[in-house]
Amino acid sequence: MRALAIAASFIVTAGILAADTPQERLKESADVFSEVMQIPEKGIPQDLLAKAQCVVIIPNLKKAAFVVGGEYGRGFAECRNPNGRGWAAPAPVRTEGGSFGFQLGASSTDVILLVMNRHGMKELNQDKFTLGADASVAAGPVGREAEAKTDVRLDAEILAYSRSKGLFAGIALNGATLRPDRDEAAKLYGKEVTNREILKGEIAAPPSARPLIAQLDRYSTFSNSASRSR
Repeated sequence: MRALAIAASFIVTAGILAADTPQERLKESADVFSEVMQIPEKGIPQDLLAKAQCVVIIPNLKKAAFVVGGEYGRGFAECRNPNGRGWAAPAPVRTEGGSFGFQLGASSTDVILLVMNRHGMKELNQDKFTLGADASVAAGPVGREAEAKTDVRLDAEILAYSRSKGLFAGIALNGATLRPDRDEAAKLYGKEVTNREILKGEIAAPPSARPLIAQLDRYSTFSNSASRSR
């Protein structure tokens, strides 16, 4: 019985990860980011987005619990172009991590990570890194809370947010792992490429990435302008 439950969890997980194409997931990521940024007074503070080196978006992170709970999701890392102009092509990433206390069943959550400095950005190039161990992570402040939480802004390398059932808030993700998703990268770019090449701006963005890049350009540019006008 126990073996069957574990096998069932792997089957469900495989189905979750194979649910859509990278092109569809890019559109979903753009929609998630746009919707979050339009939440009145409760979205990601734009002054933090203006300072972020990279943004990681994982739509529909799955939490499944049969015998052993876990989180599984696919998304994209977007970093600023090395020339400082706009955002580079999206690098497919995969996150997974053990969890405890979930009830039998599954739920879905959108996750957004802001990578605030170059060390956190460097970790995205690794084969695997663990949030909270290889890079410090904290629940990100929302809305106007950012101005009151300068310690979070100064100390954390990664700020984490989640949206589930319409509620958007900071979230603690210590222990979750993030790694390049090579299979998705090959599907998206039509050849084998590394996340290091993508994040360094050496790979041109595919047409399907334009909506996401446009949203990032829109809000980060606005944030920078707003910051300079203060």
